[in-house]
Amino acid sequence: MIMKKKKKKTLIFTTAFVLLFSCLLSGCGIGTSETTKLRDLEFTIVSEERLPEELKSLIEERKATEFKVTYSDKEYLYICIGYGEQETGGYSIAVNDLYLADNAIYISTSLLGPGPEDKTSDAPSYPYIVVKTEYLDKSVVFE
Repeated sequence: MIMKKKKKKTLIFTTAFVLLFSCLLSGCGIGTSETTKLRDLEFTIVSEERLPEELKSLIEERKATEFKVTYSDKEYLYICIGYGEQETGGYSIAVNDLYLADNAIYISTSLLGPGPEDKTSDAPSYPYIVVKTEYLDKSVVFE
């Protein structure tokens, strides 16, 4: 009876070890996936005056906090990123990357603060950017 328990424990341990070892050897990476960049997307930065009214209202409601929103009119895709309330004015936003991958559209932006020589308003600001690109029926990944 003791031998059966010992053999059973050894069998379980050996099976677990083999599974773990084979997973490591096969390069199995839990949660890691590479995206294949298909092409860069052309885009335009849209000023507040040229935004669709529905999108303008949506941004107005959310601008005090950080937000990431997409909006489509089936002709264009609008990708909106807001950085919430900042203590002063003088902020800008850079688009680092916007590209189509096999599984989604990827966008990366950065908030750029005012330089030491920049004259800024003491009033809070709500920096956001709206990027307009071709309509593609893909999800958007904010990096």
